[in-house]
Formats: sequence, C-alpha cells, structure tokens
Amino acid sequence: MPDAPRKLVLAAPRGYCAGVDRAVITVKKALENYGAPVYVRKQIVHNRHVVETLEERGAIFVDELDAVPDGALVVFSAHGVSPAVKSEAARRGLRTIDATCPLVTKVHHEARRFSQEGAQILLIGHAGHEEVEGTTGEAPQDITLVQSPSDVDGLELDPDRPVAWLSQTTLSVDETAETVQRLREKTPDLVDPPSDDICYATTNRQQAVKQIAAHCDLMIVVGSRNSSNTLRLVDVALEAGARAAHRVDDAGEVKDSWLDGVAEIGVTSGASVPERLVQEVVEHLQGRGWPAPEEEQLIEESLSFALPPQLRSRRTRSARAH
Repeated sequence: MPDAPRKLVLAAPRGYCAGVDRAVITVKKALENYGAPVYVRKQIVHNRHVVETLEERGAIFVDELDAVPDGALVVFSAHGVSPAVKSEAARRGLRTIDATCPLVTKVHHEARRFSQEGAQILLIGHAGHEEVEGTTGEAPQDITLVQSPSDVDGLELDPDRPVAWLSQTTLSVDETAETVQRLREKTPDLVDPPSDDICYATTNRQQAVKQIAAHCDLMIVVGSRNSSNTLRLVDVALEAGARAAHRVDDAGEVKDSWLDGVAEIGVTSGASVPERLVQEVVEHLQGRGWPAPEEEQLIEESLSFALPPQLRSRRTRSARAH
C-alpha cells in the first residue's frame, strides 16, 4: 500500500488576541516614549520569546514591586493585579501603566459587584495564576477558588447568602461548563455573570482546534508552558480526536520521532504567541517533507482594544499614577 499523502493544516484563528496585542504594544510604546528601563510586574504575557524580545529593548521583568526602584515606571501585565498591588505602587510613588486585558478587568468589576451585593463568589480557575490572584484580590473575603468539577462536592456554602460564579478567562470551555453544571446541581439558584468570562479568543482557538483535530494524527501547539490557554489547546486537541498532541515553545522543540507514521499534522498557537513562531514550525516541517500548509478558518476576529491612556498621545511626558 502506498503511503497516505501528507497534509499540513493551520488552525485559524490562532496566536495573538486583542488583549495580548495591546499589552505587548504597551510595553514597546512605553519604552519609546519614556526610554529604558521600563519595569514590568510579572511577564507581560505568558510567552518566553515575547519576554526575551522586550528585555532586549530595555524592559525589566520583576516578580513583585519591591524590585522596582522608587519613582520608576512600571507596567502591570495583561493578567491584571489586585487592588493591594495598585495601592503599594501609589504608596511608593511609582509611575504606572496598566496593561490589564479589558476582558480581565470586566471580571474584576463583576467580582466587586457581586461582593457588594453580599454574594459568595466561586471563582473557577487555577491556583497561583496571576489572573486568579488579581481577581481574588478584589474581594478576598468573599471568593472561593474552584479548580475543577471534582472540587464542587467539598464546597461549604452559607445557605443565607446568594452564590455567584466567575471564571478565569483562559480556561477550557468544556471543563468550565461541566464545573458550572455541577455547581448548579449543588446550588440551583446559582447566579451567573452578566456575560461569559472565558474570553472570545480562548473560545475561538479551542473551537478551531476541535475543527481540525479529529482528522489530524498529530497536533502541534505553539506556546510556553506557563500559558494556561496554550495548555488547554493540547487537552482540547486530544479530547477532539487527535492521536497525539504536543506543546512546543518554538520549532527547535519539535521532535522527529513525533512525525513517524504521521500523515496529517495540525498546527495552532496560544493567544500570546507571535505568528513568526508558528511560521518557523511550518518551515521546520516543510524541511522534513510536509507540503505547504492549508488553513482552516473557523471565524475571523476583528476586535481590538485602545491602548492605556498614557500612551494614546506622543505628547505625553510622564506616566500618571493610578
């Protein structure tokens, strides 16, 4: 029997979302307008290559504000920060630019509103993720973290208070739906957020993977290991029928052993991944005999977000404190 013809398929949409694009441009423009160094609390987005490129331009990434000199300029990452972090920055006289994704900011607003209404808030997300830490900081006394459907049975809820749920924006759509269903079985009067918290880009990238994974022997997902939405794409690909799925930071991590016996490869990338990294993976595969890629488009994205106010005019002379 002759070998099956090889096929290389690109998922679309993939890569940068509007929030990531805004955050990366924020750091670049801050460096242009104010000069180096510009400090950034945490990774601006969860991608090693993006961080390294910005470091080369003069950005300095720190874990906490105590590593930022008094009076310096600091950018808050796309994942958001708690009110306590903003208060610390103000107390120390740091100049700040907030690059929090507007969709994360929306979840913060929802947390504050539910708290003001006296609700118990069940936050579906991953412990230790910056976005979860920032959202929890909006109402720490009212928020309980729920990491998976299996956590639901052990929850202790006050029967005299309403219960509402929120979620991290980069979760698995299907697993979150399962968790919410379990919560609704436990507390039928569960209050929903006014709109879905999982961001449009996370949803679209997962649906695009589902569209191609069922007919792929191998899915390669480009993105860093600390990117929640990237890791979910690997899970989604396997659940949708791909025989194998692997995450890589770049083309150098693609192993030839993965390609043995493979006729069709699907390629996608997480929401914080520059397109050049995807194209390098494609070139790597073409160098090993795969044809030019075909793109399967699920939906076309056109959303964009305005930059933080300090960067909307080149006439700006100094960052205003928040």
